[in-house]
Amino acid sequence: MQEVTTLPATPPAIENFFANGDILGNGWHRWLGLLGLILTSLIVGKLVSFFFDHYGRKLKESGRAVALGVFFQSLAGPTSLLAIAGGLYLSAIWKLIVLKPNINLFWLQICATVSALAVTWFIFKLVEVIEYFLIGLTSKTETTLDDQLVPLVREALRVFVVIMGGLFIAQNIFHWQMGPIVAGLGLGGLAFALAAKDMLANLFGSLAIFADRPFSLGERIMINGHDGVIEEVGFRSTRIRTLSGHLVAIPNATVANEMIENISKRPFIKRTLEVTVTYDTTPEKLAEGITIIEQMLEARKPSFHEDFPGKVFFRDFGSTSLNIIVYYWFTPPKWWEYLQFTHDFNMELLNRFNEAGIEFAFPTQTLYVKQDSDISAKVQIERLGDQ
Repeated sequence: MQEVTTLPATPPAIENFFANGDILGNGWHRWLGLLGLILTSLIVGKLVSFFFDHYGRKLKESGRAVALGVFFQSLAGPTSLLAIAGGLYLSAIWKLIVLKPNINLFWLQICATVSALAVTWFIFKLVEVIEYFLIGLTSKTETTLDDQLVPLVREALRVFVVIMGGLFIAQNIFHWQMGPIVAGLGLGGLAFALAAKDMLANLFGSLAIFADRPFSLGERIMINGHDGVIEEVGFRSTRIRTLSGHLVAIPNATVANEMIENISKRPFIKRTLEVTVTYDTTPEKLAEGITIIEQMLEARKPSFHEDFPGKVFFRDFGSTSLNIIVYYWFTPPKWWEYLQFTHDFNMELLNRFNEAGIEFAFPTQTLYVKQDSDISAKVQIERLGDQ
């Protein structure tokens, strides 16, 4: 006899799906109605979002109401998400699909979560409005360090909004007990703080920098052997672009405790120039050289600090030269302008000394060889004769 193979019975849910189009107790027409409502909500949300974004951009470009333009652009993104949440709520109110109580509760929680996310996103974007007003306030101050404080405040507010949004969803929608969780985070935070004292030291160092303002963004400083321009001041470290092009990150705790030389705040650039002439220069020629330098300094008097005019002196008898010392304090303290000024000064000094016949000195050494006396020569001749 042949064995008859019995196929396994088809599950009722799958059989209903193929026979009646039934999914979770709802026919095709209900699911298509839900899909149509979601698509309609999405289209409406996109249209409203486009309007807010376009109108906000026009306000910002016109310059008449920039803050209002930022506000409308903040509404643009969350509007689409809020429209989807509204469509889901309408599907529950109109009972487009009929679900079991536990599934229906989960469905409502999804709707509330999407709505809460949309509101959180809107508040998150509103931080840009606060940032706009903060930039307006910091632009009125002379220091640029306040400008670096604005993005730090912005990021702190955004993190706060995200945390509060997450706590609201967890406690008010899914009804999680946040007390034990927060307490656990508090104990963990205490242990973390004890283990990360360097991080806290850097944080307090950054607060000290913002309070004391020893430098501003874009200024050139010398600290801990590094000479460069301040690019960024963060909560943990200060970044300096050195003159050789390297980016150096110095912990704020170190910055707060180190001696800082703010080169950009100097009122002038001092130069000490030593002009050396040869020892065979006559006193008249030496005096003429000093007069030439005095004339050059007088002609450039507008480029010197008003309290420190250029000075020139015959300072010293060097080992190989007569030394003339020249001082001047160049203003404004801009490095490239100072180098160009120094170049022009040196070229004129070289030309005028050459025209005057004043010879520059360079390291030289004169050897005096003492000739043998007659007695020594006679002794040498007698010794040669004996041989």
